[in-house]
Amino acid sequence: MEKLFVARKVKVVSIQELFDRFMRDRECSNVSPYTIGYYQRCFKSFGKFYDVNLPCSEITLDTVRDYISWQKEQGNINDISINTNLRGIRSILYFAMQEGYLQEFKIKLIRTVKPIKPVYTEQELEKLLKKPNTKQCTFAEYRNWVMVNYLLGTGNRLETMSKLKVGDLDFESNQIALIHTKNKRQYYIPMSLELAKVLKEYLTYRKGEKDDCLFCSSYGVPICKGTIQTQIKHFNKTRGVASTSIHMFRHTFAKMWILNGGDIIRLQSILGHSSLEMVKEYVAMFCDDLQEGFSSHNPLDTLARKRKDGDKINLKK
Repeated sequence: MEKLFVARKVKVVSIQELFDRFMRDRECSNVSPYTIGYYQRCFKSFGKFYDVNLPCSEITLDTVRDYISWQKEQGNINDISINTNLRGIRSILYFAMQEGYLQEFKIKLIRTVKPIKPVYTEQELEKLLKKPNTKQCTFAEYRNWVMVNYLLGTGNRLETMSKLKVGDLDFESNQIALIHTKNKRQYYIPMSLELAKVLKEYLTYRKGEKDDCLFCSSYGVPICKGTIQTQIKHFNKTRGVASTSIHMFRHTFAKMWILNGGDIIRLQSILGHSSLEMVKEYVAMFCDDLQEGFSSHNPLDTLARKRKDGDKINLKK
C-alpha cells in the first residue's frame, strides 16, 4: 500500500521576519562577523528580486529557479557569484523548513566551470622574498616582508594572520597556534625552520608581550585587515610584482606543497579545511603542473629503468 504524502501545516511569517529569526539563530551559534555579513548581502540580493514582506510559505522551488534566472538576466554576475548568493539563500530557506515555516524541497546549485586559481610565479616570489636591508629600510617595509614570508610559509588566511598574538608562536616545539579561524576551530600548525628564523629576528625588532598582536604599526598599534591589504599591495608593487592578492599566497602554498610531494591529508589539516573537497580542487587545478617530473616518480617508469635487457622475454622460438 502506497504511503500518502501529507503536507505539514506551516507557520505564517514574512520573509523579513524569517530572516530576522535566522540571523538571531546564527548569532547564537557564534558564527563569525564575516559570515553574518555574507548572509546579509545574500538576503539583500534576494530582496531586490522578491518582496520580503510576503509570507515565506509562498516560496517554492520555482521561486528559487526564477531567482537564478533573474540574476542571470542582470548581465553583470557570473555563475560562481550566483551560486555564492544561492548558498546563502539556501541556508535561510533550509532554516525555514527546519522551523516549520516552509514546506521542504531541495535546492541545488547551478553547474559551473571553476576557473584555475592564480598563484605567484617563482620569479615573483624571488622578488618578494628578497630581504630588505634592515639598516636602511623602515619598520613597515621590513614587517611587510615578514608578513609575506608568513603567508607563504603557512597558507593562512588574512583573518587568521591579522589576529595573531606574539604568544601564539611556540619556538620550542616550532608550532603556531591558530586561534581565529574561519570555522572557529582552534588548532596548531608546524612552523617551518626558515619561517622560525624570520620570526625570531622580527621579534628582536618588534619585541612586545605575549598578548600583543604579532603584526603591528611602527608605534606598536594593531593593524586591521584593510591596512594589511594596503601594505602588501604597496610592498608587492614596489618589488615590481603586479599581483597583490593576499589570498593568492594561500593558493601558492597549496600548489607548491602538492608539487613538492606533500600529501593532501596534511595539506587539508594545515589549511584548516573541514573536508578534502577543496584540497581535491587544488590537485585538479594544478594537474598540468603535476605532469612535470611525472615519469621520474611514476612506479612503472622507475621500475623500467631498473630492468636490464636480459630481463626481456624472447619471443622467437
